[in-house]
Amino acid sequence: RLEHGALRLRPLRPEDVELLVAARDVGSSPSTAGEQQVRRRIVRRVEASGRFHEGRLDFGIEVRGRLVGSIEARQPRGGLPPGAYEIGISFFEAADRGRGLGTIAVRLFTEHLFSDPQTHRVQASTWVENVPMRRVLEKLGYTLEGVMRSFMPTAGGERHDYALYAVTRDDWEHGDDRR
Repeated sequence: RLEHGALRLRPLRPEDVELLVAARDVGSSPSTAGEQQVRRRIVRRVEASGRFHEGRLDFGIEVRGRLVGSIEARQPRGGLPPGAYEIGISFFEAADRGRGLGTIAVRLFTEHLFSDPQTHRVQASTWVENVPMRRVLEKLGYTLEGVMRSFMPTAGGERHDYALYAVTRDDWEHGDDRR
């Protein structure tokens, strides 16, 4: 089971679609997709949630029965070698950030990914100025591997630098007990 205390990672459900559509812009890059196309993409994510499908694994982050965010692993075809995953996490409301929920969710999710013996690397990237997320990754034993300069486009057409972190199976299995 993917839970710790009041936090649980669970497959997304059809009743989550409206919340996911409303929250899709939180922390995301600009989209050129139309509203119906975005909705269809989210519905497909929900339908496949809880299992790897087309290079993705999606879960909702639930606290005391309330969906507060989502977490996913991506392995785009041709984008990453087998056994390597890129994770992403988002919380729908600012009030759910800064409470330690991200640390718990990323730890549970990373453990879940490494439960597959074929997984050898989990990585995450974040805006260099996203200090809270960088702290989460560092606390869990992810190593800063570098900064991808001028990487992620913003709504205004600028590009942000992103920090790339990763943890290998060996790092995870021999990491410290702070997790």
